Amino acid sequence: MKYIDEYRDEKIAQSILKKINAISKKKVNLMEVCGTHTVVIFRNGIKKILPKNINLISGPGCPVCVTPVSYLDEIITLSRENDFIITTFGDMIKVPGSTSSLEREKANGADIRIVYSTLDALNIAHNNPLKKVVFMGIGFETTSPTIASAILKAKEEKINNFSVLSVAKIMPPAMKSLLDVEEVNIDGFICPGHVSAIIGSDPYNFIASQYKVSCVICGFEPLDILQSIYMLIKQIEEGKAKVEIQYKRVVKPEGNKIALKKLKKVFSIVNSNWRGIGNIPQSGLEIRNEYSQFNARKFKITVEETKEFAGCRCGEVLRGIITPIECPLFKKVCTPEDPKGACMVSSEGTCAAYYKYN
Repeated sequence: MKYIDEYRDEKIAQSILKKINAISKKKVNLMEVCGTHTVVIFRNGIKKILPKNINLISGPGCPVCVTPVSYLDEIITLSRENDFIITTFGDMIKVPGSTSSLEREKANGADIRIVYSTLDALNIAHNNPLKKVVFMGIGFETTSPTIASAILKAKEEKINNFSVLSVAKIMPPAMKSLLDVEEVNIDGFICPGHVSAIIGSDPYNFIASQYKVSCVICGFEPLDILQSIYMLIKQIEEGKAKVEIQYKRVVKPEGNKIALKKLKKVFSIVNSNWRGIGNIPQSGLEIRNEYSQFNARKFKITVEETKEFAGCRCGEVLRGIITPIECPLFKKVCTPEDPKGACMVSSEGTCAAYYKYN
């Protein structure tokens, strides 16, 4: 295939659906752990055309959504300090902390700037040498190499007023955590394409070998999703759990070696707190001591006591226990214009997808 419209061909989609219907006998739960997949599934009505025995569940695939409230409180506190510039991707602006948000702090005079890359943040630091510039280091393995590159460049160019407050996360340990707690029966994972472009397919092998749960690394077009579902159903019906790559045009088994090398050089793997899930061992990335001058946690601040918005069930949505419509705040108190939980803020959040497409 060479062109985008080929990945959206109706005849090919019908052909794949016939194959799914022909082999699909069991009731199965398939979980996607990528916010972009969630949006593609809802936008294209994929849930509605599948056999009723195939249930798609949205997991913790949105990096904005899994960022804990405590981290928001930390960055909000920094934004109130003198001589600080906070730089962030736009989807973090409206995420509520315990009592405020970056949007509200910006309205109150804090210097908070939206950037489109970590290098934009680095340039702001270069152009404002008397300010302390902090970049919000959120995301999965997809964006973490760019953060590592910015830190390496800052050291090379001696831009010492640049730092990162890292809460970057690693996806496979979160998938393991979901399987360990057994709150939801998961028969197969639609594995994230962006993350897998960096880490490859090998880090998922334990899921198939130890848990006997099927995995398919999936692309981002409607036919990618349908083909991945077919591959998963085929594995499940044959009783042969393994890791397969549907997204072969981008993902290699070994991943991106250059990106992985930068990650290893700048970050160490640590335990990390995930919104709605809790502390997951070896699931986060913290800046190594060799680069401590670029770690924003060097700034000593007092952060308020963390609290969630009463009634918000974002955590249960992230774990796949409930759908957004089961949350009492959904569409009533919590909307994209006035979100109470992170799942309604990001365009990749499950609540936002339900609100827009369901």
